[in-house]
Amino acid sequence: MAVPDRSTFEALYAGLPPWETGGPQPALVAAADRVTGSVLDAGCGTGENALFFAGRGRKVTGIDFLAEPIRLAKRKAAERGLTATFLVMDALALKELPVVFDSAIDSGLFHVFGDEDRRRYVEGLASVLKPGGRLFLLWFSDGEPGEQGPRRVSRSEIEDTFAEGWVVESIDPSRFEVRPDPTDIQFSEGGPRAWFVVARRA
Repeated sequence: MAVPDRSTFEALYAGLPPWETGGPQPALVAAADRVTGSVLDAGCGTGENALFFAGRGRKVTGIDFLAEPIRLAKRKAAERGLTATFLVMDALALKELPVVFDSAIDSGLFHVFGDEDRRRYVEGLASVLKPGGRLFLLWFSDGEPGEQGPRRVSRSEIEDTFAEGWVVESIDPSRFEVRPDPTDIQFSEGGPRAWFVVARRA
């Protein structure tokens, strides 16, 4: 399965991508009490997950490599009277961030990277998470049939990726919530199958 490039996401954000449902992902909502302190949202899109946590009083920074979703995220924050920082930034450049966070969330970013970029990304996450800080990650799992959408991730890939410098606390089957209206792409009924992973920075 090919790794999508910038133009793919620019085209998606020229409209409304399937994952932009107008609210936070239910898997993250269910884990909200465990997402503490300052929060990084890597690959934040138009900011729904970030703004959910901002609404819970968290100090949130959301990053995305495209300017259009960041513009929309800032507009949503203003409209909702919420305070959050949104930056146009490549998630592979996390080591350049001058701050560290207590928690980080990733809803659908890890699975777009190839193997080498996955390693760079996880190294970057380790550099901006405090020791003991937790990652909360939602990715397409290899339980989702077909080849539409992003590359699938297996349990063993997760364990291998976080084998050094991390403690994987849980890997649980989950679902992505997607909009029901796209007709050119078909996922499992109930939403694409996913893994919800919690990993602690050692």
